[in-house]
Amino acid sequence: MTEEYVILVDSQGEFQGLQEKMAAHKEGALHLAFSVLLYRNTPSGREYLLQQRAMHKYHSGGLWTNTCCSHPRQHESIEQAGIRRLAEEMGITDVNALTDIGHFCYHATLDNQLFEHELDHVLVADASEISVVPNPEEVMDYRWWKEEDIKQALVSQPELFTAWFSQVFAFAIK
Repeated sequence: MTEEYVILVDSQGEFQGLQEKMAAHKEGALHLAFSVLLYRNTPSGREYLLQQRAMHKYHSGGLWTNTCCSHPRQHESIEQAGIRRLAEEMGITDVNALTDIGHFCYHATLDNQLFEHELDHVLVADASEISVVPNPEEVMDYRWWKEEDIKQALVSQPELFTAWFSQVFAFAIK
């Protein structure tokens, strides 16, 4: 397996260099990331495709989160990276465009003595007609959640979700 690098940025998103991914997560270095959240409109309201992270992921295993997330590679746009990771994590190859609806910066202490310190771009797309074939190395489960069910679960059981998900969801429902 080749080493993966993240793009280090300052709080304005300006390039600061590259760092090996695990080293950045151990140090809590600010780096560029993205979170994809696919949705569909149904007669009973909007639904979002969430995944439950595989238990053996390097952090946040077993927690529910947005459709997929990761880090862009050097010389790869945020949108290209999102489309790449949709295929790698969820086996979704029929989404050809994502819309960047904004970004936020957060810092979170995770399990396994790791930290997330990310400038996270939120990417969305209407995905009413997709097929999902999740990668078991990445995803334990997935399902469409009604918007109201997510709102209720974030209040009553926030421990079910990743550290960044509530902020990603807040962007999506603006």
